[in-house]
Amino acid sequence: MPKSGSDPDFPVILAHGLWVPGVLMRPLAMRLEGAGFHCHTFSYLGTARPMESHTERLARFARDIGPAHFVGHSMGGLVVLEALRRFPDLAAGRVVLLGTSACGNFAGRRLARHAAGRWMLGASAPLWREREARWTRAERLGVIAGTRPFGLGVLLGRLAGPSDGVVTVEETAIEGMSERITLPVGHSQMVVSARVAAQIAAFLTDGKFNAEPR
Repeated sequence: MPKSGSDPDFPVILAHGLWVPGVLMRPLAMRLEGAGFHCHTFSYLGTARPMESHTERLARFARDIGPAHFVGHSMGGLVVLEALRRFPDLAAGRVVLLGTSACGNFAGRRLARHAAGRWMLGASAPLWREREARWTRAERLGVIAGTRPFGLGVLLGRLAGPSDGVVTVEETAIEGMSERITLPVGHSQMVVSARVAAQIAAFLTDGKFNAEPR
């Protein structure tokens, strides 16, 4: 793998979250492109199809591009994780997850208690069950978790511990991850935050996050 993650021959694949179109990743893509990366956005219908369908499509998408870094926001991070698990031959550089509830999601389970919530979640509902998350690939995996509780999850009630308003910091833990950093951002804010984009660029380039000032 090239030493610099900004090498134009090593692009970045972005995967968006639940309920939003791929175009909402454009602000993040523009910031990363300003740092020298070339970005491709993978779009999928999170509520309409099961995870197997998303991962198969992502694998085909990635193979057409060639070796790439992966950045996934929220459910997009789950799609990235599962695709790289199911297809170990899929060439990857470094991987960054943003507000991804790898261990399940209490807010999602709470939403699923109601008929309207189950309808809103659609085929994604099984993804929010409690589970363990492990990373066994050789590539470096970085996780960014938010600590500003601004998101749909807190509208339904209090979340336990620090959270981004949808996902708690604890829910982002993955056994075997290389690094995790917490930033004072809300769940949806992650894809428009210059601070988040700078940390992604640092990890993709050097395999580690920059130390945040205290």
